[in-house]
Amino acid sequence: MRLLAFQSNGKQRIGVLRGDQVVDLSIAAPGLPEELVEIIEGGDDCLKLITTAQESANPESLVHVDELDWLPPTRKAGKIICLGLNYAAHAAEGGHDRPEYPSFFMRGNSSLVAHGKPIIRPIASETLDYEAELVAIVGKKAKHVKQEDALDYIWGYSVFNEASIRQYQRKTAQWTIGKNFDNTGGFGPIVVTADEVPPGADGLQIQTRLNGEVLQNATTDMMLFNVKETIELLTECLTLEPGDLLVMGTPSGVGHARKPPLWMKAGDICEIEIENIGILRNPIEDEIL
Repeated sequence: MRLLAFQSNGKQRIGVLRGDQVVDLSIAAPGLPEELVEIIEGGDDCLKLITTAQESANPESLVHVDELDWLPPTRKAGKIICLGLNYAAHAAEGGHDRPEYPSFFMRGNSSLVAHGKPIIRPIASETLDYEAELVAIVGKKAKHVKQEDALDYIWGYSVFNEASIRQYQRKTAQWTIGKNFDNTGGFGPIVVTADEVPPGADGLQIQTRLNGEVLQNATTDMMLFNVKETIELLTECLTLEPGDLLVMGTPSGVGHARKPPLWMKAGDICEIEIENIGILRNPIEDEIL
């Protein structure tokens, strides 16, 4: 199943992708939640209702995908946990040794931006960089989970552009400030349930294209810490909850490692594509006071 969030008449809606059309669940199944986290919390019963609704959808509930006013799939994740240096070649291009433990850090919901909406290069710095990343979405409460059971706790997957302000990322030993500028975290356009991709979303091509030029190109089986291991490591320490997002790190080819550095600028179009999940496309604009 492929779900998405969009806005219509000033209200958030959840839709199901069906070819080049979207079933507006607020019309096809008006009793269902209109927020992804609540749908996830509803479990299999909620998914069964969505399946029934899309199969019996009437023409009034259909919207062409080109007409959507996209929203991030959710802005209500309890936690957005990101991994740094999770591809060996990316660690090396930044001058880091191969890590023995993930570099975990957090993003806030206020940094998220929808498919089709602009990623903003802030007034504070021109060093806006792209990062193609897989998102794993937690489906149920998880604590002290072993790798062999870990994928039972993943509801689905999506695409992320973990755009970073490198100058601010490097102002401190912690990366958080450079990762949380407003409207820099491209997220979407859709989420796919876990049954739509290989277990752990393993072996999928992941790619960044800036103005059509391929700048990152790898596969998700190149991650140093895969989804299963990440869940085991995190749940040693904390409780994962439905709707939490795990943003799984970026491959090599980022702008700051190029000579000269390549920063995203106003007028650029950045596309992140993950095989069998989708293409996240964002224009770049300058911040205006």
